Amino acid sequence: MAYAKLGVVVLDCPDPRALADFYAGVLGGTVETDSADATWVDLKVPGGQALAFQAAPGYVPPTWPTPDQSQQCHLDLVVEDLDTAEQGVLALGATPLDTDDRSRSFRVYADPAGHPFCLCAG
Repeated sequence: MAYAKLGVVVLDCPDPRALADFYAGVLGGTVETDSADATWVDLKVPGGQALAFQAAPGYVPPTWPTPDQSQQCHLDLVVEDLDTAEQGVLALGATPLDTDDRSRSFRVYADPAGHPFCLCAG
């Protein structure tokens, strides 16, 4: 028996609007905010799980890969074509973290705030 259902995945970051815009470029969807100071921004993805972005004063991005520090969390994003998706996320401002092994079914990047995410062949 479930006691709850997942509402939204929230990523801490220094600039919620900028990070929401990045993920809107990657996933599509609509960026929405109710607060004038934009400390919380939602990304509504059609047919998918919503993402939210919250301002975090003093935010420090996770280090990947580092055995002595946790990456905290990461997103797996399923794509039709790894090369095409890679070109797109790099143009939007992603940073490659682990992309050299082209025989694997995934590649690892960091978003503009430093959160790791994977592009995974679908």
